Amino acid sequence: MRTVLLRLHVPGQPANDVYRTLADFERYPELSDAVRSVAVTGVSEGRTVSQWEVTFRAGLLRWTEEDTFDPAALSITFRQLEGDAAVFDGSWECADAALGSEIVFAARLDMGIPSLADALEPIAVRTLIDNIVSIVRGLVGSAELIASDVAVPAPAPARLGSAS
Repeated sequence: MRTVLLRLHVPGQPANDVYRTLADFERYPELSDAVRSVAVTGVSEGRTVSQWEVTFRAGLLRWTEEDTFDPAALSITFRQLEGDAAVFDGSWECADAALGSEIVFAARLDMGIPSLADALEPIAVRTLIDNIVSIVRGLVGSAELIASDVAVPAPAPARLGSAS
């Protein structure tokens, strides 16, 4: 099982606003290319059940999760109920920070294929990190990844076409 812990800085936006945006799951597909669809299928006091379809490398990853919202703490916890991974759970937390706010995303991920875990799970974690950063930037505009417990390689430099 792999864990991911990310901290992102969101300039110029208070944590309350960022939290409200993060909690509005149904808007994710329109604001982020990484999320294909989200359907909230059940709602009760402070909880939802949601179905997700997210771009995963050249394919899709699908799951249903239970979400618990704590607006006072500006946090959301999620737990996969069923889906493509064996385990996918975690949390989002927002806090005011210098010149804006900070998001902390934490997750546990187990793809459920022990014989391929050493090869597959690092790819899944890298894709998860890329997707979370993409989702946050799509939702709030500008965000910078300021810390990760997983080494995050720098993006490859843009290649210029050669002159003939």
